[in-house]
Amino acid sequence: MPAQFLLNVFVAVLWTLISDEDELKFTTLVMGYLVGIVIVFLMHRFFGDRFYLSRFFALIKLVIIFNVELFQSTVLVLRHILSPKIRIKPGIFKYETVLRGEWEITTLALLLTLTPGSVVIQVTPKGDAFYIHAMDVEESKDMLLRSLDKFERAIMGVMR
Repeated sequence: MPAQFLLNVFVAVLWTLISDEDELKFTTLVMGYLVGIVIVFLMHRFFGDRFYLSRFFALIKLVIIFNVELFQSTVLVLRHILSPKIRIKPGIFKYETVLRGEWEITTLALLLTLTPGSVVIQVTPKGDAFYIHAMDVEESKDMLLRSLDKFERAIMGVMR
């Protein structure tokens, strides 16, 4: 991946130097960078790695997914808080994950903890399962499982 980025920067600088202008302009460098993106994209299979900007787009997708899940869980928690009678059944359940590695597991645990209504209590020593406390297990467990699945796929897209 660093080789792809360096090649892209080299193309941008070369584009800027070869352009027939009297002075160096930032817009010419940006145009060279965009041309470099196209060139590196067409050549990325020769590097043996995936295209270096695909991780950036996967990261943007993860941020969008997190914000959507954050909004949905916030609405759910607000609905419980503002209701006249509290009808929640808190509980703990175990979730087995397909993620491996410290970064992936930590990222999933932090994303889940940051969404209202749930918190990761413990990660198993092997790192293959989480114990999660949910504010309302009956109502929000299915939503949490869908959120976890979305988070896992997005994290794998960024990390792998």
